[in-house]
Amino acid sequence: MNVLFGTSIPVGRANAIATAAGPGRTPAAAATQRPSEGSVHSWDLSTGVDGPGTRFVTFLAGCPLSCLYCHNPDTMRMRNGTRTSADEVIAEARKYTRFISASGGGATISGGEPLLQPVFAGELLHRMKNDLGLHTALDTSGFLGARATASLLRDVDLVLLDIKSWDRDTYRKVTGRPLEPTLDFARRLADLGKEVHLRFVLVPGLTDARENVEGVADFAATLGNVSRVDVLPFHKLGESKWESLGMPFTLHDTPSPDAEQVAAAKAVFAARGLTAV
Repeated sequence: MNVLFGTSIPVGRANAIATAAGPGRTPAAAATQRPSEGSVHSWDLSTGVDGPGTRFVTFLAGCPLSCLYCHNPDTMRMRNGTRTSADEVIAEARKYTRFISASGGGATISGGEPLLQPVFAGELLHRMKNDLGLHTALDTSGFLGARATASLLRDVDLVLLDIKSWDRDTYRKVTGRPLEPTLDFARRLADLGKEVHLRFVLVPGLTDARENVEGVADFAATLGNVSRVDVLPFHKLGESKWESLGMPFTLHDTPSPDAEQVAAAKAVFAARGLTAV
């Protein structure tokens, strides 16, 4: 397998190799008595969007949400991934550890929703941190936060947590799911003192109402562990993927927010003492 900088490359097991880490070394393997496997959509190297520094990002397949603006709808279903062992993923990441470490980066487990496969996600996090010595990040909507065990979270240095709306009706419209599980997970992370980068997508006419932004900001300010807020302007870069999958992209006519709208949203978070970028 080749990995291009900043470009997702689908996983092909025929091109992967085994690592020196054998069965039984890590929590998942010990529990199952066999090497841990999961459904992997792709992996890549990225800078600036999946945690600090250059990151080796593993995208797991499958997600319980159906976000209207998802830019990777091809990761929504687990069957769209390739059955892959943790050994294969670690072997690929190992090739880049010196470069990643020099950049102050690490490894991020993303998706889809990684907590749809908590045993496999936990195995990858454990081995990225303990075998490869990398800073680890978990990119999640928090909807399945109850599946994140204490042992999984011990191997997480940073959580990239999406709070897509404060208004409950809007949240369900955007995702098809309720908001409360995400808030419960956020509070649990706060109790653990686990560092969080909160991410909020600003969608004109959907999530940009001032009271909605204020609700997210007020909640984030109560947690005490949110070191950064990413206000992400809505874009339509994934629209072609929706079309190729035969899925309607209902936000086709929705514009991206302008610089003034983004600045106004960032100011709401900043007014509460949060670092908004």
